[in-house]
Amino acid sequence: MTTAGRPLFWALSEAPRFNSESCVTSSNDNRARPGSRAGKRAGVIGQGGERSMVITKKHLSRRAVLRGVGASLALPLLDGMVPALTALNQTAASPARLRRLGVFYVPNGMSMGYWFPKAEGPLQELPPTLRSLAALKDRVLLLGGLADKPADLMKGGGDHARSAGTFLTAVPFKLTTGADVFAAVSMDQLVARQFANETQLMSLELGIESNAMVGMCDGGASCAYTNTIAWRTPTTPLPVERDPRAVFERLFGTSGSTDQAARVARLKRERSILDVVAPELNRLQRNLGPGDRIKLSEYVDSVRDVERRIQTAEQQSSRELPLVNEPAGIPDDYATHAKLQMDLLALAYQTDLTRVSTFMLAREVSGRAYPEIGVSDSHHPLSHHQDEQANLERLHKVNEYHFQQFAHLVARVAATPEGDGTMLDHTVFLYGTGISDSNTHFHDDLPIAVVGGQSVGIKGGRYVRHPRGTPIANLYLAILDKLGAHQEAFGDSTGRLDTLTSG
Repeated sequence: MTTAGRPLFWALSEAPRFNSESCVTSSNDNRARPGSRAGKRAGVIGQGGERSMVITKKHLSRRAVLRGVGASLALPLLDGMVPALTALNQTAASPARLRRLGVFYVPNGMSMGYWFPKAEGPLQELPPTLRSLAALKDRVLLLGGLADKPADLMKGGGDHARSAGTFLTAVPFKLTTGADVFAAVSMDQLVARQFANETQLMSLELGIESNAMVGMCDGGASCAYTNTIAWRTPTTPLPVERDPRAVFERLFGTSGSTDQAARVARLKRERSILDVVAPELNRLQRNLGPGDRIKLSEYVDSVRDVERRIQTAEQQSSRELPLVNEPAGIPDDYATHAKLQMDLLALAYQTDLTRVSTFMLAREVSGRAYPEIGVSDSHHPLSHHQDEQANLERLHKVNEYHFQQFAHLVARVAATPEGDGTMLDHTVFLYGTGISDSNTHFHDDLPIAVVGGQSVGIKGGRYVRHPRGTPIANLYLAILDKLGAHQEAFGDSTGRLDTLTSG
């Protein structure tokens, strides 16, 4: 990797000396700016490296952000930040107390015979659908018997809309095809509120397919109910972002800046964000110890790798599909697209830009085919398998393929040191769907996996069954407790699961 024709590490190591200083960004995409009240309070490394910041014993703030014209770059947790965190250790931003939530949703039910183990208890091996996480099976907790009862209680509307539309809210929604949608605040957003003042983005909603919020998508139900699972308020569904370039710019561009022209100009020049912030990177690297230099270089390489893959996708899209009205940067290949989104999410976690995310690996009623894995059938019709073994096997291939994309992210965060462990220790991942047997559209005995969360006491490596019909909202209450967002009740809850840590 190079910067202005020089190897990146050389350029950083030869930078002039300066005191490590920081920029803190507030929640909801509101970024501190040099000279602003927030910037003066937080400490900003400004454009060109001008000093309008607070020095804290020459130690970096956890909120350090490097800023150039049209770009900004948050930093990962570095050892050099730890001394500056003495007071911070009493807050949720402490590396040892950091908590995150990521919810991953798959549509059209599951080929259930490949999901659950044959027997309850310790996981000797993972079932076929989940085997891509075999190396981390001790971090996987499989939960059986959970139900999305509100999806069954609703009258009218398609089963698919009812599945996604109630998955994280645990309440029936208003059946409409218009803009007058009404559901409830989703579980993830309760956690997002808990951390709203700690991160730049309250939450990040990612996906692969359509993010339309209007129109009818399933049985008289608005597309808002099939295309997202996150609801900030009962009337505010949060659309997924499917364009990796848009996600990248939201994380590392200056979308909160008034200088939009600079960002657009950088994109037109196809200039790397790392070139834009190179002066600040140079100054920072000069002050870091050997371990932090390596860690920062690896992080910078990760950012550049993601940026390069986005640029490649944009070039291929414009070359191969010039007449398709689709945002640039969306790869045609499913796995390439999904892994790009997963890697962007990992970077957002690593830099503490957000601690809450949802990810739809496909929208409900998805008709995508997957010829790259030998499945030319449209996903939704295939999910009505009629108990035919050949159909069940092809559906399983799709289910496993989806899970492999999730496993890519899990492996990455498990390999990233953080505080007293790894990012996976401090992150609770929930993976599942609102339909179990897709042929019958059952909403009970849902395929649900909880991964990670060891720092909050979650005990993996197990398969635990609950009485059939146990509200999935009971699981949500337990997760909310673990993440410091306690609620007395949620949706149709009847209590709290006590099996996350034992059982």
